[in-house]
Amino acid sequence: MKWCKRIMTFPNRRKSAIVIGLIFVSMGLICLHLLGEVHKLENARERLERAVADIQGTDVAVGHPRHLSQASDQILGQFEYKVELTGKTDEDLVIIYNRVPKTGSTSFAGIAYDLCFRNKFHVLHVNTTKNIHVLPLSDQVRFVQNVTRWNTMKPAMYHGHLAFLDFSKFGVAKKPLYINIIRKPLDRLVSYYYFVRYGDDFRPSLRRRKAGNTETFDECVAKGGNDCDPVHLWLQIPFFCGQDAECWKPGSSWALERAKYNILQNYLVVGVTEQLGDFIAVIEATLPRFFRGAVALFNEGRKSHLRKTSHKIPPKPETVKRIQSSHVWKMEQAFYEFVQEHFEFTKNQIFEIVDGAYVEKGNLFHYEKIRPR
Repeated sequence: MKWCKRIMTFPNRRKSAIVIGLIFVSMGLICLHLLGEVHKLENARERLERAVADIQGTDVAVGHPRHLSQASDQILGQFEYKVELTGKTDEDLVIIYNRVPKTGSTSFAGIAYDLCFRNKFHVLHVNTTKNIHVLPLSDQVRFVQNVTRWNTMKPAMYHGHLAFLDFSKFGVAKKPLYINIIRKPLDRLVSYYYFVRYGDDFRPSLRRRKAGNTETFDECVAKGGNDCDPVHLWLQIPFFCGQDAECWKPGSSWALERAKYNILQNYLVVGVTEQLGDFIAVIEATLPRFFRGAVALFNEGRKSHLRKTSHKIPPKPETVKRIQSSHVWKMEQAFYEFVQEHFEFTKNQIFEIVDGAYVEKGNLFHYEKIRPR
């Protein structure tokens, strides 16, 4: 009976061994599968980090510094630039530089034209009839449609002497990025006063509309002339205010507040002529897809002052005092100081000064705890 019991239990032991073996094989397969999945996750993590690095335009390491003015990858003439594309979003990007007259805009536009070939984007000048700054509504619609639908020209930077145009009112899904530069209001007016009389070194042979009029700005102010009337200071505020009629009423408090609102909500960067080099450093750090190499190009000197008025006499103190007593100057000056303060804040957030040179602080954020794994 005991023998029979042992005979009967033998197959059960054999089955148990088979089951245990199958369990070990299954566990081995599961482990191999898990190792494969871990390897896939590692590869996915590396791809994500590379994508993040592309999006952020710098190394993966947080806080990695980048010298804008001294980086070896910005020295012109030594090699062809390698443009790292950051996906379809950048390839659809449109920048509008609605440049204010006599603010150094020709110099900055010249840098964009020099960079567009190597950085692979288009630059288009918007030329308006009789240099108008406000477009009829029908032209506004056409311009918005052109800019948003002209895909063969993307990525692109459009530039011209146009007042700000709010694309959102036309129902477009993706608005362009606005950038600009402004100047001290009296300096801008004096520069324009002499420009229309003597021209500049950019196109010295072109005869300007006031050519032959040798009256100085001081003489004009002393006799209360039209060309030097403080009302002509009213230009930078309306340029940022926009296409509405109220924007172009000299001394409008509504226009000033609207211009400030647009600076904060609808412009990526607005610099000042007196710190043009700093503006170019900020724009390169912010939009490297377009402006990689801009600082080096500016520091070469050929583009740092592309257009200079041929003959300009600084106004006398009594002239300055008289202009500065006007309500329009006070409003334009307040707007200039607002923009300057905001630009300083923006610049100091991006850079720190190390040994007299601007150094980009690098990424101050990173991604973690990404789910699902």
